Amino acid sequence: MELTVTLEHPEQSSALFGPADVHLKTIRQTLGVQMFARGDTVRITGAAPNVSHAAAVLATLQRQMRHNKTITPQIVADALSESSNQGDSSGSAEVVSVYSGRIVQPRSPGQRRYIDVIKKHDMVFCTGPAGTGKTYLAVAMAVHMLRTEQAKRMVLVRPAVEAGEKLGFLPGDMQAKVNPYLRPLFDALHDMMEFEQSRRFMANDIIEVIPLAFMRGRTLNDSVIILDEAQNTTPAQMLMFLTRMGHGSKMIITGDDSQIDLPDNVTSGLIDSARRLKGIKGLIFIRLDTHDIVRHRLVQNVVDAYGEKRDS
Repeated sequence: MELTVTLEHPEQSSALFGPADVHLKTIRQTLGVQMFARGDTVRITGAAPNVSHAAAVLATLQRQMRHNKTITPQIVADALSESSNQGDSSGSAEVVSVYSGRIVQPRSPGQRRYIDVIKKHDMVFCTGPAGTGKTYLAVAMAVHMLRTEQAKRMVLVRPAVEAGEKLGFLPGDMQAKVNPYLRPLFDALHDMMEFEQSRRFMANDIIEVIPLAFMRGRTLNDSVIILDEAQNTTPAQMLMFLTRMGHGSKMIITGDDSQIDLPDNVTSGLIDSARRLKGIKGLIFIRLDTHDIVRHRLVQNVVDAYGEKRDS
């Protein structure tokens, strides 16, 4: 199908399309269409439903400009989500976050269910193998909540447990010592925010990326709080973390119970919590599996192979 959209204000096309046409690129990648801008028109080609969605997104963006709104990546994400929700059931999955043309959206039924329960529950436990997007989607939702003012702060937490290696003495101050443990959280964050913005937010305590031990004694209100690698907490640490939750906050706890790095005689706080907390209203456990892995295709094969070894 091919459709031509006429621009209401061609002289404002650079504001509509974004720097280096980044907004058009986002729409193309999300909906799988081709878009060609020339003069006062944009030509869209592709599958009929997707072309219709792309045209609807452009209409929404132009409507925003009529109200003197500056078109931002988040406005484009919201327009894409609105178009998908209004389209047929085969439409694109909901867009969680957009940054520099990078689309963050659930790519499997399990991931869509994960996003849905994060929206509906104040405390979410998510377990599953590597590559299923447990942490990545949680950080994307946290960024979205900050941008839409559903939360005032984001706190990303990780236990400082070595993954079967003895790293020995680490030089530098406290931040330098714990930084290697927190690097995966920084990586996810920088995929969704400009470096300068994230650094400014961290300087102003809007975003914190900290080791689990630094949570003791705190109460966090109006925050979205993510605990990553929760399988490496003890039951006492898990209790300490969960009781940091204040009014208006949301907690997301993620972990892979097949990769526990605690000593053999220590119970995982993640496994213990599933036994203790099951059935509490407002709290939910969700599990992702190998069908939700979105990394390189070999990751799924590796996870399956090691799963078979454990079962045998």
